[in-house]
Amino acid sequence: MRTLQMTFDDELVMELDQVVQESHTNRSAFTREALRMAIALYHQRKLVEKHRAGYLRYPVTPDEFSVWEEEQAWGEQ
Repeated sequence: MRTLQMTFDDELVMELDQVVQESHTNRSAFTREALRMAIALYHQRKLVEKHRAGYLRYPVTPDEFSVWEEEQAWGEQ
């Protein structure tokens, strides 16, 4: 692991301290997990944007998925 120095405003530090106390953890562990979650969300959003851009470039045709409609039938309902 590496040590990083970061700057936070006082209100955020107060809220962080309250959360870590309630969570029985420490600032570093909480911040590591929060950053992992934020990075995962960042990558997920980039992937969604990539898919959205792809569908804008190559829109779905009206009959593109119709071939699968019978395959998805579960029988008489």
